[in-house]
Amino acid sequence: MDYENKLVLAPMVRVGTLPLRLLAAQYGADITYGEEIIDRKFVKCERRVNEHIGSIDFVEKGAENVVFRTCNQERNQVVFQLGTSDAVRALTAAQIVIPSLRCKDVAAIDINMGCPRSFSISGGMGAALLTKPELIHDILTTLRRNLVTPVTCKIRLLKSSQDTVELARQIEKTGVSALAVHGRRVADRPRDPAKWSEIADIVAALSIPVIANGDVFEYDDFRHIKDATGASSVMVARGALWNASIFSPEGKVPWDDVKREYIRKSILWDNDIKSTKHTLKEMIMHYSSLELPEGKAVIKSECLADLAQLYGEDKYYQIVNAKRFLVN
Repeated sequence: MDYENKLVLAPMVRVGTLPLRLLAAQYGADITYGEEIIDRKFVKCERRVNEHIGSIDFVEKGAENVVFRTCNQERNQVVFQLGTSDAVRALTAAQIVIPSLRCKDVAAIDINMGCPRSFSISGGMGAALLTKPELIHDILTTLRRNLVTPVTCKIRLLKSSQDTVELARQIEKTGVSALAVHGRRVADRPRDPAKWSEIADIVAALSIPVIANGDVFEYDDFRHIKDATGASSVMVARGALWNASIFSPEGKVPWDDVKREYIRKSILWDNDIKSTKHTLKEMIMHYSSLELPEGKAVIKSECLADLAQLYGEDKYYQIVNAKRFLVN
């Protein structure tokens, strides 16, 4: 995995599933992060090849629900992000998806150290790790010693730029391949401007690649944040959720076309209906309203067939399912 001059899809809870990752890659994303997977849940999973749709599924034993779905098409660019507060458990989870050099389904492992949600913090994960440098060192060095793929982490800014730089230096000493930095503090809200200047302080202090994240909404913003921070690569979250074609140097594709392509990929990879609806609602709320006919129809949809009909992809839905029937 090369972290120089890359456009990166950020990890997003309930959104960064296989269809959106492949959609972002189709439009030009070089690296795509999956949504955060909690280690306690993933250690209960087993790897299964889903011949029905051609995917690789990690399924929770007993519950039989798919916790993480990937495919060979993305194996060299997808990053598996873990939520953890324990080095041994993190390694156990990571080795399920990367058991050996010859058998690995993802390109890298990333540790979430920036999520401000109460669920993560109460479990000692996400942003809670920012105040525990010894635990950070334990988790990252354990993974580095035992895995054959790159290990990275994603952090937020601390109270002062000096504190963040000091933490970043300690992280660099663990041997990680890159560091992603969200230019906001834990208490900051999305509407608060990202502090690009503090990301620049981190870049100046490190020798490993730094991936800058925060306030990237247009293709030109990739260059703007690189120029302002000196970062090696740039990561985008909301801008890609609202229109994944932000990664295209030719300019954004019309919003309706992006939604239809997302529906097609959700159908092709049999994406969970709740996840698909959640992602669509997030797209709609940025440009429109859930109170309008489209939003209400998405909310009422009970299956992928309903969404296919809503977006004029019912013929595609029938073709995909007919081929699966023939193969089976």
